[in-house]
Amino acid sequence: MDINLKEKFAALYHKDPDAIYFTPGRVNLIGEHIDYNGGLVMPCAITLGTWVAIAPNHDNKFRFKSLNFEIETVVESNVLTDKNGGIWANYPIGVINEFIKDGKEFSGIDFLFYGNIPIGSGLSSSASIEIATAYALNSYFNLGYDKLALVKIAKNVENKFIGLNSGIMDQFAVAFGEKNKAIVLDCETLKYKMVDVYLGNYVLVIINTNKPRELADSKYNERVAECQTALQQLNQEIRLDYLCELNAEKFALHNHLITDKVILNRATHVVKENDRVHLAAKALNSGNLEEFGRLMYASHESLKTLYEVSGKELDTIVDFCKDYQAVIGARMTGAGFGGCAIALLEKGYEEDFAKRLTAYYTDRIGYPATIYVSEIGDGPHLITDTYQ
Repeated sequence: MDINLKEKFAALYHKDPDAIYFTPGRVNLIGEHIDYNGGLVMPCAITLGTWVAIAPNHDNKFRFKSLNFEIETVVESNVLTDKNGGIWANYPIGVINEFIKDGKEFSGIDFLFYGNIPIGSGLSSSASIEIATAYALNSYFNLGYDKLALVKIAKNVENKFIGLNSGIMDQFAVAFGEKNKAIVLDCETLKYKMVDVYLGNYVLVIINTNKPRELADSKYNERVAECQTALQQLNQEIRLDYLCELNAEKFALHNHLITDKVILNRATHVVKENDRVHLAAKALNSGNLEEFGRLMYASHESLKTLYEVSGKELDTIVDFCKDYQAVIGARMTGAGFGGCAIALLEKGYEEDFAKRLTAYYTDRIGYPATIYVSEIGDGPHLITDTYQ
Protein backbone atom coordinates (compact mmCIF):
# COMPACT_ATOMS: atom_id res chain seq x y z
CA MET A 1 0.00 0.00 0.00
CA ASP A 2 1.34 3.43 -0.97
CA ILE A 3 0.01 5.28 2.09
CA ASN A 4 0.38 4.88 5.85
CA LEU A 5 -3.14 4.13 7.04
CA LYS A 6 -2.17 4.27 10.71
CA GLU A 7 -0.91 7.85 10.32
CA LYS A 8 -4.00 8.86 8.31
CA PHE A 9 -6.29 7.36 10.94
CA ALA A 10 -4.46 9.18 13.73
CA ALA A 11 -4.67 12.47 11.84
CA LEU A 12 -8.43 12.11 11.31
CA TYR A 13 -9.46 10.59 14.65
CA HIS A 14 -6.65 11.81 16.99
CA LYS A 15 -5.88 8.28 18.14
CA ASP A 16 -4.27 5.14 16.72
CA PRO A 17 -6.39 2.37 15.19
CA ASP A 18 -6.68 -0.82 17.19
CA ALA A 19 -6.39 -2.99 14.07
CA ILE A 20 -6.03 -2.80 10.28
CA TYR A 21 -7.42 -5.44 7.93
CA PHE A 22 -7.07 -6.10 4.20
CA THR A 23 -9.58 -7.71 1.81
CA PRO A 24 -8.79 -8.26 -1.89
CA GLY A 25 -10.73 -7.59 -5.05
CA ARG A 26 -11.17 -10.35 -7.59
CA VAL A 27 -11.07 -11.23 -11.27
CA ASN A 28 -12.77 -14.14 -12.93
CA LEU A 29 -10.08 -16.00 -14.86
CA ILE A 30 -12.57 -17.91 -17.02
CA GLY A 31 -16.21 -19.00 -16.93
CA GLU A 32 -18.20 -15.91 -17.90
CA HIS A 33 -22.00 -15.55 -17.97
CA ILE A 34 -22.58 -19.18 -17.04
CA ASP A 35 -23.11 -18.95 -13.29
CA TYR A 36 -26.85 -18.34 -13.77
CA ASN A 37 -26.93 -21.33 -16.11
CA GLY A 38 -25.65 -23.82 -13.54
CA GLY A 39 -22.05 -23.57 -14.68
CA LEU A 40 -18.70 -23.13 -12.99
CA VAL A 41 -16.72 -19.96 -12.49
CA MET A 42 -12.99 -19.66 -11.84
CA PRO A 43 -12.29 -16.47 -9.90
CA CYS A 44 -9.18 -15.58 -7.93
CA ALA A 45 -8.35 -12.92 -5.40
CA ILE A 46 -5.96 -10.19 -6.53
CA THR A 47 -3.49 -8.01 -4.67
CA LEU A 48 -5.54 -4.87 -5.27
CA GLY A 49 -8.10 -4.46 -2.52
CA THR A 50 -9.53 -2.62 0.47
CA TRP A 51 -7.86 -1.74 3.77
CA VAL A 52 -9.92 -0.81 6.81
CA ALA A 53 -8.62 0.58 10.10
CA ILE A 54 -10.92 0.45 13.12
CA ALA A 55 -11.10 1.55 16.74
CA PRO A 56 -14.02 1.69 19.18
CA ASN A 57 -15.28 5.05 20.44
CA HIS A 58 -17.38 6.07 23.43
CA ASP A 59 -19.77 8.34 21.52
CA ASN A 60 -22.31 5.71 20.51
CA LYS A 61 -21.68 6.70 16.89
CA PHE A 62 -20.40 4.89 13.83
CA ARG A 63 -18.08 7.10 11.79
CA PHE A 64 -17.26 6.07 8.24
CA LYS A 65 -14.40 7.84 6.49
CA SER A 66 -12.56 6.88 3.31
CA LEU A 67 -9.42 8.18 1.68
CA ASN A 68 -11.12 7.55 -1.67
CA PHE A 69 -14.23 9.67 -1.06
CA GLU A 70 -14.69 13.13 0.41
CA ILE A 71 -18.04 12.34 2.04
CA GLU A 72 -17.85 11.40 5.71
CA THR A 73 -20.82 9.61 7.26
CA VAL A 74 -21.70 9.61 10.95
CA VAL A 75 -24.54 7.38 12.08
CA GLU A 76 -26.09 7.04 15.51
CA SER A 77 -26.02 3.42 16.66
CA ASN A 78 -29.82 3.26 16.86
CA VAL A 79 -30.44 4.25 13.22
CA LEU A 80 -28.25 1.75 11.39
CA THR A 81 -31.27 0.23 9.67
CA ASP A 82 -31.47 2.93 6.99
CA LYS A 83 -29.46 3.68 3.88
CA ASN A 84 -27.71 7.02 3.74
CA GLY A 85 -28.57 8.37 0.32
CA GLY A 86 -26.77 6.10 -2.13
CA ILE A 87 -23.24 6.65 -0.78
CA TRP A 88 -20.33 4.25 -0.44
CA ALA A 89 -20.86 4.00 3.34
CA ASN A 90 -24.07 2.06 2.75
CA TYR A 91 -21.93 -1.06 2.24
CA PRO A 92 -20.40 -1.10 5.74
CA ILE A 93 -23.66 0.23 7.22
CA GLY A 94 -25.49 -2.70 5.63
CA VAL A 95 -23.00 -5.18 7.08
CA ILE A 96 -23.38 -3.79 10.60
CA ASN A 97 -27.15 -3.86 10.14
CA GLU A 98 -26.98 -7.58 9.28
CA PHE A 99 -24.95 -8.32 12.41
CA ILE A 100 -27.39 -6.37 14.57
CA LYS A 101 -30.34 -8.24 13.07
CA ASP A 102 -28.51 -11.44 14.04
CA GLY A 103 -28.40 -10.33 17.66
CA LYS A 104 -24.92 -8.79 17.84
CA GLU A 105 -24.45 -5.57 19.79
CA PHE A 106 -22.03 -2.73 19.12
CA SER A 107 -21.53 0.69 20.65
CA GLY A 108 -19.53 3.17 18.62
CA ILE A 109 -16.79 2.42 16.09
CA ASP A 110 -14.51 4.66 14.01
CA PHE A 111 -13.65 3.35 10.53
CA LEU A 112 -11.15 4.50 7.92
CA PHE A 113 -11.23 2.79 4.53
CA TYR A 114 -8.75 2.94 1.69
CA GLY A 115 -8.93 0.98 -1.57
CA ASN A 116 -6.82 0.76 -4.72
CA ILE A 117 -9.46 -1.11 -6.77
CA PRO A 118 -10.72 1.17 -9.57
CA ILE A 119 -14.39 1.91 -8.84
CA GLY A 120 -16.87 0.57 -11.38
CA SER A 121 -14.26 -1.55 -13.16
CA GLY A 122 -15.79 -4.94 -12.46
CA LEU A 123 -13.11 -5.99 -9.95
CA SER A 124 -15.61 -6.20 -7.06
CA SER A 125 -14.79 -3.09 -5.07
CA SER A 126 -18.21 -3.29 -3.38
CA ALA A 127 -17.78 -6.94 -2.36
CA SER A 128 -14.31 -6.08 -1.09
CA ILE A 129 -15.69 -3.30 1.13
CA GLU A 130 -18.49 -5.60 2.39
CA ILE A 131 -16.18 -8.47 3.28
CA ALA A 132 -13.55 -6.07 4.68
CA THR A 133 -16.14 -4.71 7.10
CA ALA A 134 -17.61 -8.10 7.98
CA TYR A 135 -14.21 -9.75 8.46
CA ALA A 136 -12.84 -6.88 10.54
CA LEU A 137 -15.83 -6.81 12.91
CA ASN A 138 -15.96 -10.61 13.14
CA SER A 139 -12.25 -10.79 13.94
CA TYR A 140 -11.97 -7.80 16.26
CA PHE A 141 -15.08 -8.59 18.32
CA ASN A 142 -14.74 -12.41 18.11
CA LEU A 143 -18.26 -12.78 16.72
CA GLY A 144 -17.73 -16.42 15.76
CA TYR A 145 -18.83 -16.44 12.10
CA ASP A 146 -17.04 -18.65 9.58
CA LYS A 147 -16.07 -17.36 6.13
CA LEU A 148 -19.14 -18.77 4.39
CA ALA A 149 -21.43 -17.04 6.88
CA LEU A 150 -19.65 -13.75 6.18
CA VAL A 151 -20.09 -14.32 2.45
CA LYS A 152 -23.83 -14.84 2.89
CA ILE A 153 -24.09 -11.74 5.08
CA ALA A 154 -22.31 -9.66 2.43
CA LYS A 155 -24.56 -11.03 -0.32
CA ASN A 156 -27.62 -10.11 1.75
CA VAL A 157 -26.27 -6.57 2.02
CA GLU A 158 -25.87 -6.38 -1.75
CA ASN A 159 -29.28 -7.87 -2.54
CA LYS A 160 -31.52 -6.56 0.22
CA PHE A 161 -29.88 -3.43 1.64
CA ILE A 162 -28.22 -2.00 -1.49
CA GLY A 163 -30.87 -3.49 -3.79
CA LEU A 164 -28.65 -5.06 -6.46
CA ASN A 165 -29.70 -8.54 -7.56
CA SER A 166 -26.21 -9.99 -7.98
CA GLY A 167 -24.91 -13.50 -7.40
CA ILE A 168 -22.55 -14.82 -4.76
CA MET A 169 -19.33 -15.18 -6.76
CA ASP A 170 -17.81 -11.81 -5.87
CA GLN A 171 -18.17 -12.13 -2.11
CA PHE A 172 -17.12 -15.78 -2.21
CA ALA A 173 -14.01 -15.08 -4.28
CA VAL A 174 -12.71 -12.26 -2.08
CA ALA A 175 -13.40 -14.20 1.13
CA PHE A 176 -12.01 -17.59 0.07
CA GLY A 177 -9.14 -16.44 -2.13
CA GLU A 178 -5.69 -17.89 -1.54
CA LYS A 179 -2.31 -16.85 -2.85
CA ASN A 180 -1.47 -18.53 -6.19
CA LYS A 181 -4.79 -20.38 -6.28
CA ALA A 182 -8.00 -20.04 -8.25
CA ILE A 183 -11.42 -21.19 -7.06
CA VAL A 184 -13.52 -23.49 -9.23
CA LEU A 185 -16.94 -22.63 -7.84
CA ASP A 186 -20.46 -23.88 -8.45
CA CYS A 187 -22.46 -20.77 -7.57
CA GLU A 188 -25.65 -22.79 -7.10
CA THR A 189 -24.41 -25.42 -4.63
CA LEU A 190 -21.36 -23.45 -3.37
CA LYS A 191 -19.27 -26.56 -3.81
CA TYR A 192 -15.76 -25.56 -4.77
CA LYS A 193 -12.20 -26.72 -5.17
CA MET A 194 -8.94 -24.81 -5.18
CA VAL A 195 -6.68 -25.02 -8.23
CA ASP A 196 -2.99 -24.14 -8.10
CA VAL A 197 -2.07 -21.25 -10.38
CA TYR A 198 1.69 -21.00 -10.70
CA LEU A 199 2.30 -18.23 -13.19
CA GLY A 200 6.06 -18.83 -13.24
CA ASN A 201 7.59 -16.31 -15.61
CA TYR A 202 4.25 -14.57 -16.20
CA VAL A 203 2.23 -11.92 -14.39
CA LEU A 204 -1.48 -11.19 -14.36
CA VAL A 205 -2.20 -7.85 -15.99
CA ILE A 206 -5.55 -6.13 -15.48
CA ILE A 207 -6.53 -3.55 -18.10
CA ASN A 208 -9.38 -1.18 -17.24
CA THR A 209 -11.14 0.10 -20.37
CA ASN A 210 -12.25 3.17 -18.39
CA LYS A 211 -15.59 2.90 -20.15
CA PRO A 212 -18.68 3.21 -17.93
CA ARG A 213 -20.65 -0.06 -18.00
CA GLU A 214 -24.06 1.50 -18.58
CA LEU A 215 -25.34 -1.37 -20.74
CA ALA A 216 -24.26 -4.19 -18.47
CA ASP A 217 -27.38 -4.52 -16.28
CA SER A 218 -29.97 -4.37 -19.05
CA LYS A 219 -28.05 -6.72 -21.34
CA TYR A 220 -27.44 -9.07 -18.42
CA ASN A 221 -31.19 -9.46 -17.88
CA GLU A 222 -31.67 -9.92 -21.61
CA ARG A 223 -29.10 -12.73 -21.75
CA VAL A 224 -30.70 -14.47 -18.75
CA ALA A 225 -34.06 -14.46 -20.59
CA GLU A 226 -32.47 -15.76 -23.81
CA CYS A 227 -30.86 -18.64 -21.95
CA GLN A 228 -34.20 -19.49 -20.35
CA THR A 229 -35.74 -19.64 -23.83
CA ALA A 230 -33.02 -22.04 -24.97
CA LEU A 231 -33.60 -24.20 -21.90
CA GLN A 232 -37.35 -24.37 -22.53
CA GLN A 233 -36.82 -25.45 -26.12
CA LEU A 234 -34.30 -28.14 -25.18
CA ASN A 235 -36.73 -29.44 -22.56
CA GLN A 236 -39.08 -30.51 -25.34
CA GLU A 237 -36.82 -33.56 -25.72
CA ILE A 238 -34.73 -33.84 -22.54
CA ARG A 239 -35.13 -32.81 -18.93
CA LEU A 240 -32.72 -30.12 -17.80
CA ASP A 241 -32.66 -27.65 -14.93
CA TYR A 242 -29.69 -25.75 -16.35
CA LEU A 243 -27.99 -25.46 -19.73
CA CYS A 244 -24.64 -26.38 -18.19
CA GLU A 245 -25.88 -29.89 -17.45
CA LEU A 246 -24.96 -30.52 -21.10
CA ASN A 247 -21.45 -30.74 -22.45
CA ALA A 248 -20.75 -29.74 -26.06
CA GLU A 249 -21.13 -33.30 -27.35
CA LYS A 250 -24.57 -33.83 -25.77
CA PHE A 251 -25.66 -30.34 -26.73
CA ALA A 252 -24.92 -31.11 -30.40
CA LEU A 253 -27.43 -33.98 -30.27
CA HIS A 254 -30.30 -31.71 -29.22
CA ASN A 255 -29.51 -28.19 -30.38
CA HIS A 256 -31.78 -28.62 -33.44
CA LEU A 257 -34.61 -27.81 -31.03
CA ILE A 258 -33.36 -24.22 -30.78
CA THR A 259 -34.72 -22.60 -33.94
CA ASP A 260 -33.61 -19.00 -33.45
CA LYS A 261 -29.96 -18.38 -34.43
CA VAL A 262 -29.38 -15.77 -31.71
CA ILE A 263 -30.76 -18.05 -29.00
CA LEU A 264 -28.64 -20.91 -30.38
CA ASN A 265 -25.54 -18.70 -30.19
CA ARG A 266 -26.24 -17.85 -26.58
CA ALA A 267 -26.70 -21.48 -25.58
CA THR A 268 -23.62 -22.55 -27.54
CA HIS A 269 -21.48 -20.07 -25.61
CA VAL A 270 -22.87 -21.24 -22.28
CA VAL A 271 -22.23 -24.92 -22.90
CA LYS A 272 -18.77 -24.48 -24.41
CA GLU A 273 -17.67 -21.93 -21.83
CA ASN A 274 -18.54 -24.36 -19.06
CA ASP A 275 -16.45 -27.00 -20.83
CA ARG A 276 -13.61 -24.48 -21.02
CA VAL A 277 -13.63 -24.09 -17.22
CA HIS A 278 -13.06 -27.85 -16.83
CA LEU A 279 -10.28 -27.74 -19.44
CA ALA A 280 -8.73 -24.67 -17.81
CA ALA A 281 -8.59 -26.42 -14.44
CA LYS A 282 -6.81 -29.37 -16.06
CA ALA A 283 -4.36 -27.04 -17.81
CA LEU A 284 -3.51 -25.24 -14.59
CA ASN A 285 -3.16 -28.50 -12.66
CA SER A 286 -0.61 -29.68 -15.20
CA GLY A 287 1.17 -26.33 -15.33
CA ASN A 288 0.28 -25.79 -19.00
CA LEU A 289 -0.05 -21.99 -19.10
CA GLU A 290 0.03 -21.91 -22.90
CA GLU A 291 -3.12 -24.07 -23.04
CA PHE A 292 -4.74 -21.92 -20.39
CA GLY A 293 -3.92 -18.85 -22.47
CA ARG A 294 -5.47 -20.46 -25.56
CA LEU A 295 -8.65 -21.07 -23.58
CA MET A 296 -8.70 -17.43 -22.47
CA TYR A 297 -8.61 -16.27 -26.09
CA ALA A 298 -11.33 -18.79 -27.03
CA SER A 299 -13.49 -17.55 -24.16
CA HIS A 300 -13.21 -13.96 -25.32
CA GLU A 301 -14.03 -14.84 -28.92
CA SER A 302 -17.15 -16.66 -27.77
CA LEU A 303 -18.22 -13.76 -25.54
CA LYS A 304 -17.66 -11.42 -28.48
CA THR A 305 -19.33 -13.31 -31.32
CA LEU A 306 -21.83 -15.71 -29.69
CA TYR A 307 -22.85 -14.00 -26.47
CA GLU A 308 -22.25 -10.44 -27.71
CA VAL A 309 -21.32 -8.88 -24.38
CA SER A 310 -17.91 -7.50 -25.30
CA GLY A 311 -17.50 -4.21 -27.13
CA LYS A 312 -15.03 -2.13 -29.09
CA GLU A 313 -12.97 -1.21 -26.04
CA LEU A 314 -12.51 -4.76 -24.73
CA ASP A 315 -11.94 -6.16 -28.23
CA THR A 316 -9.27 -3.53 -28.91
CA ILE A 317 -7.34 -4.66 -25.84
CA VAL A 318 -7.58 -8.36 -26.72
CA ASP A 319 -6.66 -7.69 -30.38
CA PHE A 320 -3.51 -5.90 -29.21
CA CYS A 321 -2.64 -8.78 -26.88
CA LYS A 322 -2.95 -11.32 -29.69
CA ASP A 323 -0.22 -9.52 -31.62
CA TYR A 324 2.03 -8.83 -28.62
CA GLN A 325 4.44 -11.74 -28.46
CA ALA A 326 4.94 -11.71 -24.69
CA VAL A 327 1.20 -12.24 -24.01
CA ILE A 328 -0.02 -15.86 -24.03
CA GLY A 329 -3.68 -15.25 -23.26
CA ALA A 330 -6.22 -12.46 -22.77
CA ARG A 331 -9.96 -12.00 -22.38
CA MET A 332 -12.63 -9.72 -21.05
CA THR A 333 -13.61 -10.44 -17.46
CA GLY A 334 -16.91 -9.63 -15.80
CA ALA A 335 -20.26 -8.65 -17.25
CA GLY A 336 -18.81 -6.87 -20.28
CA PHE A 337 -19.70 -3.67 -22.18
CA GLY A 338 -16.74 -2.01 -20.50
CA GLY A 339 -14.99 -2.91 -17.28
CA CYS A 340 -11.75 -4.84 -17.50
CA ALA A 341 -9.77 -7.32 -19.54
CA ILE A 342 -7.03 -9.55 -18.17
CA ALA A 343 -3.87 -10.87 -19.79
CA LEU A 344 -0.99 -13.21 -18.97
CA LEU A 345 2.19 -11.28 -19.73
CA GLU A 346 5.78 -12.47 -19.60
CA LYS A 347 7.74 -10.82 -16.81
CA GLY A 348 10.09 -8.06 -17.89
CA TYR A 349 7.71 -6.68 -20.51
CA GLU A 350 5.42 -4.75 -18.15
CA GLU A 351 6.67 -1.27 -19.03
CA ASP A 352 6.84 -1.86 -22.79
CA PHE A 353 3.41 -3.53 -22.79
CA ALA A 354 1.82 -0.63 -20.93
CA LYS A 355 3.41 1.96 -23.21
CA ARG A 356 2.48 0.24 -26.46
CA LEU A 357 -1.03 -0.77 -25.37
CA THR A 358 -1.75 2.76 -24.14
CA ALA A 359 -0.80 4.24 -27.53
CA TYR A 360 -2.72 1.55 -29.48
CA TYR A 361 -5.85 1.86 -27.35
CA THR A 362 -5.85 5.67 -27.22
CA ASP A 363 -5.45 5.88 -30.99
CA ARG A 364 -8.52 3.71 -31.56
CA ILE A 365 -10.75 4.64 -28.62
CA GLY A 366 -9.82 8.26 -27.95
CA TYR A 367 -8.76 7.95 -24.32
CA PRO A 368 -6.29 5.69 -22.49
CA ALA A 369 -6.89 2.45 -20.64
CA THR A 370 -5.41 1.97 -17.16
CA ILE A 371 -3.06 -0.96 -16.64
CA TYR A 372 -2.42 -2.76 -13.35
CA VAL A 373 0.01 -5.58 -12.65
CA SER A 374 -1.31 -7.92 -9.99
CA GLU A 375 -0.51 -11.18 -8.33
CA ILE A 376 -3.04 -13.78 -7.23
CA GLY A 377 -3.33 -12.96 -3.57
CA ASP A 378 -4.78 -14.03 -0.26
CA GLY A 379 -8.24 -13.45 1.11
CA PRO A 380 -9.03 -11.16 4.06
CA HIS A 381 -6.49 -10.95 6.85
CA LEU A 382 -5.20 -8.84 9.72
CA ILE A 383 -2.24 -6.64 8.83
CA THR A 384 0.31 -7.65 11.46
CA ASP A 385 3.73 -6.90 10.03
CA THR A 386 3.22 -3.19 9.40
CA TYR A 387 0.60 -0.49 9.72
CA GLN A 388 1.32 0.85 6.26
